[in-house]
Amino acid sequence: MHSILEIQNVSKTYNGGFKALQNINLNIQQGEIFALLGPNGAGKTTLINSICGLVNITEGSIKVGGFDHKKDFRKARNLIGLVPQELTTDAFEKVWDTVNFSRGLFGYKKDPKYVDDILKRLSLSEKKHNKLFTLSGGMKRRVMIAKALSHQPRILFLDEPTAGVDVQLRESMWEQVSELKKTGVTIILTTHYIEEAETMADRIGIINKGQLIHVDDKTALIDKLGKKKLIVTLDDKASMESVGLLKNELNIEVDGNKIIYEYNSHSSNSQIPNIFKNLVDRQISFKEVETKQSSLQDIFVDIVRQQ
Repeated sequence: MHSILEIQNVSKTYNGGFKALQNINLNIQQGEIFALLGPNGAGKTTLINSICGLVNITEGSIKVGGFDHKKDFRKARNLIGLVPQELTTDAFEKVWDTVNFSRGLFGYKKDPKYVDDILKRLSLSEKKHNKLFTLSGGMKRRVMIAKALSHQPRILFLDEPTAGVDVQLRESMWEQVSELKKTGVTIILTTHYIEEAETMADRIGIINKGQLIHVDDKTALIDKLGKKKLIVTLDDKASMESVGLLKNELNIEVDGNKIIYEYNSHSSNSQIPNIFKNLVDRQISFKEVETKQSSLQDIFVDIVRQQ
């Protein structure tokens, strides 16, 4: 794979002195799904708008498919499809007409077969002659994706794609995004739904206060920064006095009839063997053992809190 998007030392400072972006460096690989996470006001939308040419950056450079987004604006912008947070469409326009119009804005000739294929992939074929105001919120968001794909972009930006969408439609859209990836489209999404990134993304970037504070492969991120918990549920007849003594000797917590031990999966100082040895030696009986992995949300909260 090679980089489809190269962002080097990008900063954006507004007239009042507010620094919306600070020295952002990021390369996005062709065909990957990249999730950009961050709290409100972190700079997610500003970064997307900068790449799309909607915001003028103060410093740095952005290349899309090798084209400088300032010097070769048209070539760079033609490679990008943008689905914004807000649904901006003419309520009285028909689905088919609005998608075709978007294609024409980029100078592409009419291609009914291609547009039909997009609508079919997004489960909009039966609605193509409907006016937009008759559609549900989820359907309207699919229309926005169809409009963004109308000129056959190589990069698709999804800015909060499932905001205000119910759980069933959200899962349906996840499936559609995965299908788009199979066609070779690079997808960059911002989201407040951590499980969305955990489900779909190949890599994850965390932005806060205009700074890109962490970028990593999703699995590696969870593996490196995520913590695990060993939870041992004790037998009802277990001696809590013995458990209390065990707590004083080992790095464990006691919650009711549960022993909880938090550890890093890469640590060579795991107390797990010692815990079970002590349970056996003290004749503390137990009935259930489970382990839990930190979620991406836990990791995200920890990283932002530490900044």
